Amino acid sequence: MPCPYRKILVAIDGSDESAQVLSRAAGVLSGNEGELHLIHVIEPLALAYGADVPMDVTDLQTGLVEQAKEMAATYARRYDIPSDNIHVELGSIEKTILDKADKLGADLIVAGSHTRSGLALLLGSTARGLVPGAHCDVLAVKVDQKGN
Repeated sequence: MPCPYRKILVAIDGSDESAQVLSRAAGVLSGNEGELHLIHVIEPLALAYGADVPMDVTDLQTGLVEQAKEMAATYARRYDIPSDNIHVELGSIEKTILDKADKLGADLIVAGSHTRSGLALLLGSTARGLVPGAHCDVLAVKVDQKGN
């Protein structure tokens, strides 16, 4: 039976769990024709910390984007994902992922889901937050909190 998903957008955050999320997405396509797209969204520092950032953060933000592009490219190489299918964007995380999924005509969005605290909580809450606004299926991958 052919896979119903032809275009999958995988949200990664650069944590150790990103590999698990990407592996699950690749498994959905395994042996089938289709495309994987990676997205990593960086919230603008002014959005994350409020408009009253006391300094110019342009250089810092540019550095974060460049680091994110390198990280995403490393993950993409593991699954032969072409560079045109790597998306590193600035914006509100959930809205940017949903907008990219719509623009690409994605059939499925894959994101990690866990119950951790701190920075690791971010993608978990993102997975839950994607469902109401998504125009396609959303797969929340329950990531192994112990590593692999």
